Amino acid sequence: MQLVVSGKRVDRAVPEIPKSAAASETSVQANAVPDESAALEAGQDAPVELVTWRRLVSAEDTADLGRVIAARLRPGDVLVLAGELGAGKTTFTQGLGEGLGVRGPITSPTFVISRIHPSEVGGPALVHVDAYRLSDAAELDDLDLDADVNSSVTVIEWGAGMAEQLAESHLRVELVRALGEQASAVVHDPDAAIDLDGPDPRQVRVLGYGPRWADEPILV
Repeated sequence: MQLVVSGKRVDRAVPEIPKSAAASETSVQANAVPDESAALEAGQDAPVELVTWRRLVSAEDTADLGRVIAARLRPGDVLVLAGELGAGKTTFTQGLGEGLGVRGPITSPTFVISRIHPSEVGGPALVHVDAYRLSDAAELDDLDLDADVNSSVTVIEWGAGMAEQLAESHLRVELVRALGEQASAVVHDPDAAIDLDGPDPRQVRVLGYGPRWADEPILV
């Protein structure tokens, strides 16, 4: 496996793991459908809803949410992103990276699995992980993310059911993409006019697990 540090490859003695079709399907289902059971099974308390379900009408809205949340983060924070393909997980991470002031560009690390983006403003680095090709938490452990998690902000796409054990607390960002006529069913105002020929709107909510987020006010 190769860990990429802002465009420079750093070898780690972890083989890349080809993901079977069955494992891929399981990962898609776990991450596309909001499910809080993995965190609860890991011994964490019921979550605090820091961002209630809201509509994002464009990719810029999704990136803006990342920028806003970045301002509330600190070293050691872990974010688990859930959502189907095309829901906006990488777009959200790009906004988060801009808000943190880390070196880019930020792209989905599907084939290298993990990238580190160092800070350009003296803040925490961003560790960006794509767990789509991983089958379970043991394979995620093989990446040795523990070495970076305390000093960085760690974002794991497709991490639901695998990444909750990385830290005592974490944020779960759920992104849902509405397609075509289904779009009218996922906005706060069901009578709101939606351009069905335009970009598909998204719904998003953010849940906070663990003591780090227990007393945190609503984020945005």
